[in-house]
Amino acid sequence: MFPPMANPNLEITATEFEFLVRDWILKQGGELTSLEVKHDVKVEAYDSTYQIDVLAKFQAFAGAEFIVLIECKKYRNAVERELVQVLHDKVRSVGAHKGMLFTTTGFQSGAVKYARMHGIALVSIIDGAATYHTRSAFPVDAKPPAWLNLPKFSLWHVGENDAGNITMKSLGRADTELDEMFGD
Repeated sequence: MFPPMANPNLEITATEFEFLVRDWILKQGGELTSLEVKHDVKVEAYDSTYQIDVLAKFQAFAGAEFIVLIECKKYRNAVERELVQVLHDKVRSVGAHKGMLFTTTGFQSGAVKYARMHGIALVSIIDGAATYHTRSAFPVDAKPPAWLNLPKFSLWHVGENDAGNITMKSLGRADTELDEMFGD
């Protein structure tokens, strides 16, 4: 059995994945003032023009504006440190306040360590059925019963504790309007 964070065959296209992240960000910003979340944005910086998968802008603390750059990586292998470094460089070049990297395959330990040291949030999105576990003396391919009403996807924050161990914290369900948008 493979860890649920390492599923490169998650049944979602790269574009659907980006829309899923966009929708989740929108739902999380319920209390923010003037939240604006855009997909596939070109952002001008002093050194280049960058393509950003999801860009979030909002106001908080009596009108201060915040910018979050969000990259979505649907890869076959765990995300490497270099991709986190590239996002960190984009955050600095653009003058954003935060960077977030979402993936369907998990992160290498070097990526997690670099993200922790530079304030980049890492999130793994997995099949919601992975939250259903069975116990058996023999491996079985069991599907969860429909009455459990499991989400299509589940989100996990990936981090590192002070001892250098990788940690994961559930961010909950990722139900979205993808079915309506793509007729799935």
